[in-house]
Amino acid sequence: TVRITDGLGRVTAEDVIAGYDIPPHANTAMDGYAVRAADTVGASPDNPVRLRVIADLAAGYVADKEIVPGTAIRIMTGAPIPPGADAVVRFEQTKQDGDYVKIMTAVPVGKDIRPAGEDVRAGETVIPRGTILRPQEIGMLAALGCREVVVTRRPRVGILATGDELVGIDDSLTPGKIRNANTYSNAAQVQRYGGIPVILGIARDREGEITEKLREGLEQGVDLLLVSGGVSVGDFDVVKKVLASEGRIEFWRVRMKPGKPLAFGYLSCGGKEVPVIGTPGNPVSTMVSFEMFARPAILSLLGARNLDPMAIWARLADEIPQKDSRRHYVRVWLEDRDGEYVAHLTGDQGSGILSSMVKADGLAVIPEDWDRADQGARVRVILLGSL
Repeated sequence: TVRITDGLGRVTAEDVIAGYDIPPHANTAMDGYAVRAADTVGASPDNPVRLRVIADLAAGYVADKEIVPGTAIRIMTGAPIPPGADAVVRFEQTKQDGDYVKIMTAVPVGKDIRPAGEDVRAGETVIPRGTILRPQEIGMLAALGCREVVVTRRPRVGILATGDELVGIDDSLTPGKIRNANTYSNAAQVQRYGGIPVILGIARDREGEITEKLREGLEQGVDLLLVSGGVSVGDFDVVKKVLASEGRIEFWRVRMKPGKPLAFGYLSCGGKEVPVIGTPGNPVSTMVSFEMFARPAILSLLGARNLDPMAIWARLADEIPQKDSRRHYVRVWLEDRDGEYVAHLTGDQGSGILSSMVKADGLAVIPEDWDRADQGARVRVILLGSL
């Protein structure tokens, strides 16, 4: 259970059921005069109906007088409908006349009245279990009088980068070395989708060292392990051997670009199996692989109902003259042109070009059965953030 002010992005662990109607009473949708509809029959600018104003009523107060034939109450938006009234005439359709008001138009029963329960009915399931809480759900919880909400536990995700070439952010960048960016991009992705990153550092390309680091993660109670590097054709055996000796491996290749070398398996720990996702070491490959596989895994661990990514349709601004039989995830930036999105390639699409992700609004999906993509082709774009 968390306070609703801390609930943004969390996933509900149980249905939220309304304890009362919202709004709890019939109220006016507009500023005007509460009237009996029958009193306005035949009213027009040339033949107004004259009603005596018996009270003023603001939002947050209840009328202590009843509307009877020939009377009206001046009423502000949101105020409860007074007894006896069954319609509201807007101010712009009236003219004040001392203690009276001239009604310039006839109104039907129910005009500009919001009935009790128009938004939510008592007993209704308003927020189902497995909902990721957004600002609108937080507002609804407040409207229902819920100071707290029951949410699922955030999964702990162990993050390990492998490679002899990697050095930490604060280490000297000596010849042949590169900074470990994957740990931090993956950690940010984990946080974005509701998990808790557990940083396991860097392991060299040695079976024993990788095994030791992964065991450290298991000892810290992680629910999922992410390993970047060590799954490409030339060095895959390292991760494969670790998974085979410490658990089991399910598959190690997928039909996509970037990210074709991808390992998935389980490590055994204390009688339970912890899933492991191994991604290529190139920074674009590891981020794209995360979006396709780790993101839904984390949402599933959270108990979310909807695992689909946010996506739109767009037309390609650039031609992709040839492609292989894999599904391609092309980095694009988006332009709203005459009400339709246009997707522009971010530039070089190499799996090591991290700046292609920095410039990208999304990943344009080029299907497996396309051998090319023409300029103007309509494609699905998986969003990497808000537009």
